[in-house]
Amino acid sequence: MKVKGIKRGQSIELLEELNIPDGIEITIEVAMTSSLSEQERLTRLNQIFGAWKNQPALDQTFAEIDSERHAYQGRVIEPIDD
Repeated sequence: MKVKGIKRGQSIELLEELNIPDGIEITIEVAMTSSLSEQERLTRLNQIFGAWKNQPALDQTFAEIDSERHAYQGRVIEPIDD
């Protein structure tokens, strides 16, 4: 079983629920994830920029979403007669 967590002082905060009883002894194998440098992140972003370019179906979908978002005029409220 693999579970990710974040070390905070002498504690490890797990990022998901473990289905084991409290107080049970466990063994942890530490594998640090390497952080990407700013240049590596930029390189990866540049690789995916434009991935949705020239896809008319996506253009149509986003146009419909925009149209629906701006078409809603609120709900009808019935007048109160005294």
